[in-house]
Amino acid sequence: MKNTALSIAGLALPVLCAPLIAQTGKPNIVVIMTDQQRADLCGREGFPLDVTPFVDRLAKEGVWFDKAYTVAPASSPARCSMLTGRFPSATHVRTNHNVPDIYFDKDLAGVLKENGYKTALVGKNHSYLKPSDLSFWSEYGHWGKNKKITPGDKETARFLNQEAKGQWLEPSPIPLEEQLPTKIVDETLTWIESQKDNPFFVWVSFPEPHNPYQVCEPYYSMFSPDKLPLLKTSRKDLEKKGEKYRILAQLEDESCPNLEKDLPRIRANYIGMIRLIDDQVKRLIESLKASGQFENTVFVILSDHGDYWGEYGLIRKGAGLSESLSRIPMVWAGYQIKRQIAPMVGHVSIADLFPTFCSVIGAQIPAGVQGRSLWPMLTGKTYPKEEFSSIVVQQGFGGANVPLDSSLTFEQEGALTPGKIAHFDELNTWTQSGTSRMIRKGDWKLVMDNYGKGELYNLKKDPSEIHNLFGDKKYSIVQTELLAGLVTWELRLQDPLPLPRKRYHFKQNPYNYLLSDLE
Repeated sequence: MKNTALSIAGLALPVLCAPLIAQTGKPNIVVIMTDQQRADLCGREGFPLDVTPFVDRLAKEGVWFDKAYTVAPASSPARCSMLTGRFPSATHVRTNHNVPDIYFDKDLAGVLKENGYKTALVGKNHSYLKPSDLSFWSEYGHWGKNKKITPGDKETARFLNQEAKGQWLEPSPIPLEEQLPTKIVDETLTWIESQKDNPFFVWVSFPEPHNPYQVCEPYYSMFSPDKLPLLKTSRKDLEKKGEKYRILAQLEDESCPNLEKDLPRIRANYIGMIRLIDDQVKRLIESLKASGQFENTVFVILSDHGDYWGEYGLIRKGAGLSESLSRIPMVWAGYQIKRQIAPMVGHVSIADLFPTFCSVIGAQIPAGVQGRSLWPMLTGKTYPKEEFSSIVVQQGFGGANVPLDSSLTFEQEGALTPGKIAHFDELNTWTQSGTSRMIRKGDWKLVMDNYGKGELYNLKKDPSEIHNLFGDKKYSIVQTELLAGLVTWELRLQDPLPLPRKRYHFKQNPYNYLLSDLE
């Protein structure tokens, strides 16, 4: 038990050597992850601007979900859950500061190693993994590459650390060939080319479109700030959203005094970054198609969580469990994935990746894994629809909610660094205190906190989650149903580890389904 406290945008398209199918016959696995990418800014969901043309096309050649969710809208909790298949309440990683407290039996890296895979991280980690856990390690952060080798690496790091601390509103001086997504794809293709005799797994982890929202040309000018879709919410709606949102707004105003004026440019930069990433994802996947490896590789493209992108007059993340933060893009393609043009009917989680990969390679899902294998639904096989009729998201490190009063200032807490404009930590004592849970089922969403305060939204009629219907007698039946569903999920997510000793027999479905008689 482990318990530790072609040519795109002027870039050459590398041609890899012809593939050598691994002797094991097991497929390769490529996880392509972005950091802080909203799910709805894409053509496949009706967004009017051409932000993700390649992934949109790939989605309709494979399988995509419009009800995929993170486990918690923060990087480390989400990434630790992806790698272990366990929710934050079980991993103990409820915040970005609890990574050393990770708790699990077996994880993705261990199972892949047991099954003869060569493994790699190229990009952002922000999990408990360390270089010795994988075959290859090249880490990047929001401030550049960890091991700076070339002059370009050093200049990128200098700019990101010394100039673009919060958000960069001008065209980025970092040229396209030195932008982190480009460098990450370069390294990924080089490493894949070196893999000859073993199946491989690579986590391609882009630090963008996370702040500082810097983007170079031509992407800076690709989306004009004055032609963006209008926001449906504003700061006027914060009274309806609650104290944590209002505290976050105050923090942002203290750090970003011109936020309202700058917001259109920030929003344009954000989708420019996503388009840059889309082009680099295209370069990566088209390279593997050219080398003949696409059909023998499982691809999943997703994000760890979302971004307000101006919703409620806010940027980044922090308060609450809104769809803008909780719902994530998720697209599957490649090996044995059966094409489905429309979005897959089902509510899924980032925690479902690990058990799905277990099914892909023929490994048993380890004890303590709480996610469910998506492999039957991805490959067009029979699966229990009820199993995927709802999903939950968690938030909070526990204790009582912390109000904003004079006893603790933003500066004292560390959420605001004086003298550094737009440099603030949205994941702080105020926004993360207490405990909240949400459940999504069909068009409905329920949020409850540890004070018994509830939120109920019909997302089809109210996608911005402004009209709270909790307590309205007209919706008592659906409210009761969602409350029962949330309790059921909470019981399901009670950690079974350690398993009972001696004579008890622990029953586990091969796909980790609970609402199924399949054996």
